[in-house]
Amino acid sequence: MSKVGVLALGPAGAGKSTFCNSLMTYMEGLGRITHLINLDPAADPTEHSFSVDIRDLISISDVQEELGLGPNGALIYCFEFLLDNLDWFDDQIGDYNNDYLIFDCPGQVELYSHVPIVPVLVQHLQQQLGYRLCCTYLLEAPFVVDRGKFFSGALSAMSTMIFLELPHINVLSKVDLIKDTVAKRELKKFLNPDPLMLEDDNDAATGDYISGNEKFRKLNKAIAQLVDDFGMVQFLPLDCSDKDKNESIELIASHIDDITQWNEGQEPKEPNDEIEIPESDED
Repeated sequence: MSKVGVLALGPAGAGKSTFCNSLMTYMEGLGRITHLINLDPAADPTEHSFSVDIRDLISISDVQEELGLGPNGALIYCFEFLLDNLDWFDDQIGDYNNDYLIFDCPGQVELYSHVPIVPVLVQHLQQQLGYRLCCTYLLEAPFVVDRGKFFSGALSAMSTMIFLELPHINVLSKVDLIKDTVAKRELKKFLNPDPLMLEDDNDAATGDYISGNEKFRKLNKAIAQLVDDFGMVQFLPLDCSDKDKNESIELIASHIDDITQWNEGQEPKEPNDEIEIPESDED
């Protein structure tokens, strides 16, 4: 059987929990035994309950109250505490060895872009527990309205890809929020980002500022060019507004299966002994 895990990463408000719940619903519809693992010490369950919840070990509210830390410091403390208690974590997921695990992660991007915390957990899952992992990094589609903000988000996604060293899928979430403002043809340009988009930016909200601030324009262009030079950042669109017909979840799930080699890890089905083989005429 396959030991597969999917990590949902991205900044706060990118729609990670909604994505995790939608992916859970889709996988359960396929008949897979799927579990939602909550790694956000400040999150509450929504559509699906948590099979493993970091808050059973430590919660951000307790840390803030007892240590007087702010939300960011408390979150880092919670993850450091988790790394010091990986035996608890192993016991919690020990019953799900052959199941499909979805890890809902917090929205503090430094945890997986430059602070060596999540990479340690990733290595533990891979090397000690034998999981094949796939990272999904979510960036919300309304960012495309501001080209500079979009390419900064793309740079953050690329930083995470390099830092975690995991098979990686970038997701442009909440595309339903920009259907009335961004044409499909225009949206496709962001799925495979081109730095020339910044030079062609005629958006009224940002174009005047960029054209009037040479340093700002050059910085954005340099960031976009860096993303383009690496050639690593591409996005799949995600629209969770229609749960009955969610083709985007199906597409993302198929990419995850290819990356984690889910089908190759399944046991072959036994032939159905109850099938009667018709006798030949010669008999």
